[in-house]
Amino acid sequence: MNAHTSDATEATPDDLPFERALEQLEDIVRRLERGDVPLDESVAIYERGEALKRHCETLLKRAEARIQKIAIGPDGQAAGTTPLDIE
Repeated sequence: MNAHTSDATEATPDDLPFERALEQLEDIVRRLERGDVPLDESVAIYERGEALKRHCETLLKRAEARIQKIAIGPDGQAAGTTPLDIE
């Protein structure tokens, strides 16, 4: 196993901030595109990539919901925020 593989499996996706999860996902895509990863490892990192992708999508949806919750005042300017209900 190389350093990339052990690094990519250290933390569960739910423990990673968006930027780190995206970085790991991009690394996995590059490695798979090169095609020089053994089959067993390819399957494992593909599965990790899927989990990272789902995690990134969840974080993006939450951020989008927060942005959409910004209250606009009568003058068209941001007038505050309303509580985010993501559940």
